[in-house]
Amino acid sequence: MIKTEYSEVMQKSYIDYAMSVIVARALPDVRDGLKPVQRRTLYDMYELGIKYDKPYRKSARIVGDTMGKYHPHGDSSIYESLVVMTQEFKKGLPLVDGHGNFGNIEGDGAAAMRYTEARLAKVTQEAFLGDLDKDVVDFIPNFDENEKEPSVLPVKIPNLLINGAEGIAVGMATSIPPHNLSEVLGGMKAYMLNPDITTAELMKHIKGPDFPTGGIVINQDELLSIYETGTGKIKVRGKIEVEKAKSGKTNLVITEIPYTMIGLNIGKFLSDVANLAETKKTMDIVDITNQSSKEGIRIVIELRKDADINNFINMLYKKTRLEDTFGVNMLAIDQQKPEIMGLKTILQRNVAFQFEIATRKYTNLLNKELAKKEIQEGLIKACNVIDLIIEILRGSKDRAMAKACLTQGETKGIKFKSKESSIMAQQLMFTDNQATAILEMRLYKLIGLEIEALIAEHDETMENIYRYEDILSRKDSMSQVILNELELIKKENSRPRRTILENAQEAVYVENKIEEMDVMFLMDRFGYSKTIDMSTFERNKDTVLAEYKYIFKCSNTGKICMFTNTGQLHSVKVSDLPYCKLRDKGIPIDNVSNYDSSRETIQLITGQSELNLYRILFVTKQSMMKLVDGGEFDVNKRTVMASKLLDGDEIICVALDQDLKHIILQSKDGYFLRFPVDEIPEKKKAAIGVRGMKLATHDLVEQVTLTGSVPMNHLNYKEKLIELSKIKPAKRDSKGTKIRI
Repeated sequence: MIKTEYSEVMQKSYIDYAMSVIVARALPDVRDGLKPVQRRTLYDMYELGIKYDKPYRKSARIVGDTMGKYHPHGDSSIYESLVVMTQEFKKGLPLVDGHGNFGNIEGDGAAAMRYTEARLAKVTQEAFLGDLDKDVVDFIPNFDENEKEPSVLPVKIPNLLINGAEGIAVGMATSIPPHNLSEVLGGMKAYMLNPDITTAELMKHIKGPDFPTGGIVINQDELLSIYETGTGKIKVRGKIEVEKAKSGKTNLVITEIPYTMIGLNIGKFLSDVANLAETKKTMDIVDITNQSSKEGIRIVIELRKDADINNFINMLYKKTRLEDTFGVNMLAIDQQKPEIMGLKTILQRNVAFQFEIATRKYTNLLNKELAKKEIQEGLIKACNVIDLIIEILRGSKDRAMAKACLTQGETKGIKFKSKESSIMAQQLMFTDNQATAILEMRLYKLIGLEIEALIAEHDETMENIYRYEDILSRKDSMSQVILNELELIKKENSRPRRTILENAQEAVYVENKIEEMDVMFLMDRFGYSKTIDMSTFERNKDTVLAEYKYIFKCSNTGKICMFTNTGQLHSVKVSDLPYCKLRDKGIPIDNVSNYDSSRETIQLITGQSELNLYRILFVTKQSMMKLVDGGEFDVNKRTVMASKLLDGDEIICVALDQDLKHIILQSKDGYFLRFPVDEIPEKKKAAIGVRGMKLATHDLVEQVTLTGSVPMNHLNYKEKLIELSKIKPAKRDSKGTKIRI
């Protein structure tokens, strides 16, 4: 039995797991810009022969084959990566050509993999996988060592910059924005021509991120620092156009959105704009419609005639995600280690990778040409002495005897027509490969035209050898070859920049002053809240009192204060609640506050003005109580501590000290204690308070009854009325009277 420290095993196991996620799952390789699942999916499509000029294949076939051979981590992650590689609104350079429903920019997901089809994009086949058969990268065993997979794809472009990357590992995350292909290749060329180039000089070529969704980067001056350090924040705005509508109204048309708004955040944006109108933050909105289609984004906001357009646009930037931040953290795997890299470092690693694969490629091609040269020279030589070779073949007993004669000049056992032929045969010195080619040569190769073609092919082979040797021996020649390939890729795949780069001033939004007035706050038993005008309340007073749980008057410029059983005070601006008609539903109070109805219970709701006028009474189930000056609570924060509690305790009563005379505590075991409120001391909110009632070991305060100047004669206990006269007044911190029913 082996004994070991449990913490050490856990630490080692977690480190192994973390490194596996970092290196083999979540982060891209700086050389090809791909995560393992993307690399394996593309390689599997290459192996299946699903090329750009071949028919589409079912996505389910691709996913299943990839999972079975290379990526045993579930089909959902493989299909998700396949889907993302087809989406033009996420990738600056889509790597897969999809056929079918692969989702849209508004967040609708792709159809199931059994319904969609895919094939490699042309650029992927040519620039990512084109040299895979030339031994340019190492192949490693797959998870079960039954297959081989490339450790990296021989990508000819800095894909990490062009398509960007997002991924969450263990303790680290990557977030790299996409860039324009033409600019990145221009920057790569500039670096190759001048390795001492600075980041600022590189940015003359790579001006900044180029998001597929367009938009406007508004902090251009900060990009240099971001590209030097590899971290920072890019501020992006959507693009707004102003159109004149009928009847003198104005339409604001959003034609481009921030990259961060892709997906469900478009719906959130529409909801936020609608909420601005509902909460009366603006009265300028007449209507909002989403007219987006395959042609592009088109969100139309119709404004009133007299609307301040500039102020409204600034409000959209301030109050919605039409202006958002893209956090940059240029983290990638380099030599099996995660590293944050700047722009120049990424290009440096990519250029080094290009020289590495070019060296391996042209070394492999040179060896093939040298092998061809050997065979061609042997065949040409053989054609010149073909009669002698035929005589050797006819006089030999077997293939081995003939081959020995061709390679070593051994004539023993071979029948020649003349002694001269034997002497000439002894002088033949073909190589093994040449002898094999001669023995396998077909007779039609002896035709004059075939011999001429062989000589021409040999000349071409020699030209290739000279060229490959020049490329391998001179760095300038290899650089020129790489640059020529980059120029061809740029010519076939370049597109205009979509994202505008500028230095814009911060949006300044001047809120319209709300005319102060009194309103009625209403909240039903389900937590739906709203405000209505006073006249509506007066006309429908009986209905309101019957249907709503909390009802009180407040100012529309004030706040609502909610005390909960957990000792928290949540505040809500009245202006954040919808000001609407009586029959309108309102919104859940959870939506506009930090209050969580699933784990908290409201004990008191009151207006900010009342809070400042009175003391607040707190009573807990463990019978701790105190009075706190209402002015002590800071309602400028959304949530503050209202009262300190003992472990396992909770508040069961919060009340305003509005002419309170007596308090009656009822315990779970049926004890009642009645004493004057004056006996409860005033404490700070951070105090626990004093004991109100002596309780047995497992007893708790269950109910609190408060009496004021208006006399009470009865109270409810277990659905029966108890006369107050039976509960004699006593002192605080006594046991109370046992009531039996």
